[in-house]
Amino acid sequence: MRFQSHQVHNLVHYDVLYLTPKHRVQLCWETFMQASLPIHEALKTLSWLIGKWVGNGLGEYPTITRFKYCEELEFTSLGQPLLNYTSRTWHAEKKNPMHFESGFLRIKPGTRDVAFMISHNFGLSEVEEGQVEDLKLVTTSQDIKRMSFAKDPGVTQIHREYSLQGDVLSLTLSMATTNTPLTKHLTVTYKKIS
Repeated sequence: MRFQSHQVHNLVHYDVLYLTPKHRVQLCWETFMQASLPIHEALKTLSWLIGKWVGNGLGEYPTITRFKYCEELEFTSLGQPLLNYTSRTWHAEKKNPMHFESGFLRIKPGTRDVAFMISHNFGLSEVEEGQVEDLKLVTTSQDIKRMSFAKDPGVTQIHREYSLQGDVLSLTLSMATTNTPLTKHLTVTYKKIS
C-alpha cells in the first residue's frame, strides 16, 4: 500500500488507528518524506545533485567483457549537512538486477571538502574523500573494508567523477583491484526524473 499526498493529509486520527503496524510505519515515513525540508546551508554547493536520476552506462575492465547497464541514482536531503544516496543498476538487455549501493555524501561546513560513505551489496564498505568545485564532484577512496568471504580479486581503490553539463549528469568511475591498477570501469550519463 502506498499513500498519496492527498490521502496523507485527509487521514484523521481514528483512520490511523485502523491501519496495521506496518502501514502506520509506512504512513509515518511517507509523510516525513513528503515534507518540504529546507536544504542545509552547507549543502548549497552540492544542491545540483539532489533528485532522482536515471541513465544508461557502459561497464568495462581488463578482466571482464564490456556490458551495457541502466541505473537509477538518487540524492536526497533531510535538512542535515549531508545527502542520502542510493544507486541501483540492472542489465540493459536482460533486465536482471546487478548492483546496489547506498550511503551518505557529507560536506565539511565552510569548505568544499566532502566525504562519501558507501556500502555495496557485494560486501564492500568504503569512505571516499574529495572536493566539489562548481558542478563537479571528485572523490577517491581513503578506506575500503570487505567481508571475509567477498569474491576475489579485492577492490583496493575507487575514484569517482560526477559532473553536470546542462541537464545531463555524468559519472566516470575508476577502480583498482589486487590484480589491476586504477582503470576506468564505468561511464554513465543520467537525466533527472524528479
